[in-house]
Order: sequence, then C-alpha cells, then structure tokens
Amino acid sequence: MASGEILDERYDAIWQNCLSLIKNQTSEDEFVKWFKPMVPLSFDGENLRIRVPDQRHVQYIEQNYISMLRPIIREEFGVKTRLHYAIPNGAPAGRQQTGGMNASLYSQTNTSTIKNPFIIPGIKKVTFDSQLNPELTFANHIEGDCNRLARSAGISISVAPGKTSFNPLFIYGNSGLGKTHIAQAIGLAVKERDPECKVLYVSSNRFQNQFQTAAWRGELNDFIQFYQMIDVLIIDDIQELAGKPGTQNIFFNIFSHLRMLGKQLILTSDRPPVELTDIEERLITRFKWGLSAQLTAPDLATKVGIIRHKCRKMGLEVEDDVVQFLAQNIKANVREIEGALTSLEAHSRLLGKRITLDLTKSVMRDIVRIETKEITVDSIIELTCSTLKVERDVLLSAKRTREVAQARQIAMYLCKQHTKTPLAGIGAALGGKNHATVLHACKTIPNLIETDKIIRQQVEEIERRLR
Repeated sequence: MASGEILDERYDAIWQNCLSLIKNQTSEDEFVKWFKPMVPLSFDGENLRIRVPDQRHVQYIEQNYISMLRPIIREEFGVKTRLHYAIPNGAPAGRQQTGGMNASLYSQTNTSTIKNPFIIPGIKKVTFDSQLNPELTFANHIEGDCNRLARSAGISISVAPGKTSFNPLFIYGNSGLGKTHIAQAIGLAVKERDPECKVLYVSSNRFQNQFQTAAWRGELNDFIQFYQMIDVLIIDDIQELAGKPGTQNIFFNIFSHLRMLGKQLILTSDRPPVELTDIEERLITRFKWGLSAQLTAPDLATKVGIIRHKCRKMGLEVEDDVVQFLAQNIKANVREIEGALTSLEAHSRLLGKRITLDLTKSVMRDIVRIETKEITVDSIIELTCSTLKVERDVLLSAKRTREVAQARQIAMYLCKQHTKTPLAGIGAALGGKNHATVLHACKTIPNLIETDKIIRQQVEEIERRLR
C-alpha cells in the first residue's frame, strides 16, 4: 500500500472509537502529544498498521501506554489484532516496527501453575496464591456502626465482583481499624463462591518492589500482563504510592484496563482520596469513581463484641466485668485489643492465674492508660437504686420499711468506703440523716456481708458496677 494510503471508512470509525476511549484515560496534553499524531493506515482483519512520527514516539508509547492501548484495540478491532508501527521515510530509525501486541499472548499453554505469580511470560490462564489470610473472613469480623458501610458494600461485591457500582471500593481510616480485614474478607468470599476467580491481595510497597524488580530485569511487559489477568485486585495502603510517578503510571494503566473489562478493584488507605498527596490527579479522580467508605473507631458495644469473639477464638474464659473494663479502657483500635488479650493470656498461662479484674488491671497498666471514673455519693445512690430496684425518692425519704432501710444503709456504707465525703455530708445527701445514723450503717453492713449471702451479693454487684 502506498504511503498516502488511508484506512477503510469502516475501520476509520472504529479507530475514532479507540481515540475516544484513549482520551478518557489520558490528560489533554498526553492525548494531543502522543495519540493525535498516530494515523491508521490499514487493517486486514488481524494486522493494524499505524503511522507514527518517529522511533522515539514508538518507544514512548511502548513504555508508557501499551498496557492501556492494547485492551482498547483488542476490544474494538478484535482479540487477535496485532499492532504494527509505520515510520515515515527519513525519520530516525525509519523502519516498520511491530508493537507489543503479538500473537504469542494467545499461543501459550493455559494450564501452567506458577509458584511466583509476579513475573509471568505471557500466559493466558494461571493459578497462583491469592495472598489472602484465611482467618480474615466476614465470619470473623464484628459489624458495628464504625464499619457497616464498608462491610455491606464488601458483601455485595463478593456476590457480584465488578458488577456493582462500588468499583473501585475505597476503604479508608486510621491504622488498626480493620481495613485489611474487610478487603481480604471480600477476596475470600469471592474465592469461596468461585474458586476459579483470580483474586490477588498485595500491599502497595510490595507492588512497588515488584515493579522495580521487573523494570531492572527488563520484564515490565510480563509484570503488566500478569496484573491485567486479575479478576479482583486488592491493593493495601494505596497512599504509599505517593511520590512514585513511575509506579503510579503503571498502576494507572492496570487500573484502567481492569475497570474497562469489568474487573473489581479494592483499595485501602489511611485517608480519603481528596486528602492524598503526591499522587497524580488522574488516579485520584478514578479512586472517586466508586464508593469511598470510612472506618472509624469502634463504639463500646462493638468493642465488647470484638473482645468476646476473640476470647472465644483464643479459648479464654473471661468474666463480663473484665470484658467491660477492656472495652471501656482500650480506645485506640482493634490491634490494641488483640495485644491486650495476648498479654492477658500469657500472664494467665505462665503464672497459672485465672483472668480476673485485678489481674487485668495490673496487666493493662503497661499497655493502655486506664481511665478511672470518679466515684461520687450521687453515683453510688444511683447504682444502689438501680441494683436494688428502689426508687430514688423512696430511698431519700423517711420511709423505714426493712427493704428501704437496708438499701439506705448499703448506700451509706459504700459512700464511706469509696468517697472522702464526711459522715455528715453522706447523711445529708441520703435524706438529711445525722452523723450517728451513717456511723451505725457503716458498722451494720460489714456484719451483714459476713452473715447474709444476699446482702454480700448485692454489695459486690454495686461495687462491680462502680468499677
């Protein structure tokens, strides 16, 4: 065909579709500089010839855009399409070049098992380790207000990966709140439903190291081809790509390729997309395409559920007062809960002690800052009333039935034991009683604790609730 040849009108329309797709995945400057000068010359049903200005243009396209260009051309012209570059006479290195889209991608075996899945020489179908922790399932995850949105979206994705509007799913929050757990739980649920689905979990740092190794070995095409075969790609700590333009460019092309083919992407970060720095705007824009779900610190009820679940898994027998104490005093995250329980288990096993509240307090002093609530006369009155089922107005009245008088004496005794309020002040707070009445109660209740099981249990319960 002569140098002035032009593409058949039927195929020219297809090429225009390709350009539209390319334009959506590049900046205006990139498109004008690198893709607008490309002119389609011919297509015979398998070989697409495109004129480019010079050899430098070919090299730049191959190094930076082929992973994006390849799937677009195959989608529009057919999966067996091979791309050929034609360089005009007189241009540097003026000879026809063949692009990275060659038939060998479709002629390799499809039954190989690769131990190291990150450098793969153009294999269409592979099996590999998904790098998922089998313990990080939804069954082992406690739902709460702090994580409900991300968890619910994850369950929806696991049923139909790539087919929901949550693509990508961008999970963000402070360290230790369970981002990795939810992300991996999605992957495990997908694999359980469809064992053939290609799921991969990888941290951003590991992705960066693989990219650098592949570039050093001259195996970038193999690296890109492997990642383009993934059905569900989970990238942890995406903020770690900040300040690494080469890795960002490769990831952008992989991201665009997978999403265009309806594959699922799941990303985690310590901050929302809008707060990411030193990451290309085109990537941040794509992170916002799906759903951004924040994880916050678990509330008290969720922490109680997490502690009980982990105790069952660890085989620890822990009383409710210990669970409540841990939930109230561990403020940071789930990892701190795990660390506290591990320390408790070690102290209990090595010292041969039962896990009591006193042991827990002793161990926790080295792990967390224990909050001590101030015990007041009023708080003792409230707990006495709620525990003994006595109305506050009745307790503070002049009523002298046995139940009311005994409850009043218990409250007086506890106020003397747990506050620095003088006896006269305690009597005044409990219905205007005098100093002698309070002193009598403080002598009577200890004797009853020794002789009356019910009184002892009532006092112990109020004291437990005070703690």
